Amino acid sequence: MSAIPASTSAAAAAAAIPKAQFDYIPLLLLAALPLLAWPLIGSSSTWATLTLAGLAMGLIVFIIASGLTLVFGLMDVMNFGHGVFIALGAFMTTTVLAAMSGYTESPLLLANLFAVAVAAVVGMSVAGAVGLVFERVLVRPAYGLHLKQILITMGGMIIGEELIKVIWGAQMVPLPLPEGLRGSLLLGDVAIEKFRLVAVCTGLAVLVALLWLLNKTKLGLLIRAGVQDREMVESLGYRIKRLFVAVFVGGSALAGLGGVMWGLYQQGVTPLIGAQVNVLIFIVIIIGGLGSTLGCLVGALLVGLMANYTGFLVPKVALFSNIGLMVAILMWRPQGLYPVTQR
Repeated sequence: MSAIPASTSAAAAAAAIPKAQFDYIPLLLLAALPLLAWPLIGSSSTWATLTLAGLAMGLIVFIIASGLTLVFGLMDVMNFGHGVFIALGAFMTTTVLAAMSGYTESPLLLANLFAVAVAAVVGMSVAGAVGLVFERVLVRPAYGLHLKQILITMGGMIIGEELIKVIWGAQMVPLPLPEGLRGSLLLGDVAIEKFRLVAVCTGLAVLVALLWLLNKTKLGLLIRAGVQDREMVESLGYRIKRLFVAVFVGGSALAGLGGVMWGLYQQGVTPLIGAQVNVLIFIVIIIGGLGSTLGCLVGALLVGLMANYTGFLVPKVALFSNIGLMVAILMWRPQGLYPVTQR
């Protein structure tokens, strides 16, 4: 009897392993929400404007929440101090754009985008550097202890907010948009704010970069392997502690970028901006499934759309609409839309 080639047996073994089917139902829910809102709003142009605005808001929220999703999904760290990095990114933007007034007041769009890009780089750098200190001083002693993580990181956020008040003051700091990003573009009867287009492009870029990093690079493979079997990866000579620190710093930098975008979106910054957005972030990651990047994206888009639709239809319940959305989804799927397995 002739021996079966190794390649043939390997192919047969691979074919015998069942492949997990992708769950399209949450995506159908994301598509259904705008369709259900259309007849309630009545005007097609108003519906399209609200939908585009909601998607843009959702992508801004995704940028902020992706950092926390990354830290929890890969490090199993409940960082309730995430708001500090958001606030740092926002306040650094006020400082940078004030120093670059010649670029922000220029009618040239490229000059405006350059100023925002510089603010984003500075905000991410400062947030990442503070995140490094935050991880070493507060988070590292509490690895694997969720209750201590929550208490310690919340205390860190309170201290961070007070330090921000010392540096920038306790009052709201105006953050006007650069000249070329003000106003809207008209596509027929549909109005699209210029800054929201920038937010959409930025959010999509962050999504693509995260998916590529985690699924197509050796670094992403090592990080995911370290989560599953830390001892095995360390036995191969890789320093998991350094990888996890890099993940925390990256998550903090993403929060800083989200703070830049959120501050420009609100056109004003207060020391409590991080704590205020924190609530929205946790709603998003609970809806999406703790630690899931795709779930974070879908949850953020659902939250953005729901906020815009209810703000137009029933303004009095707009503040509670996202909590209601979270409760409804958890009653349907208690672990979120795209739960991470083995957690």
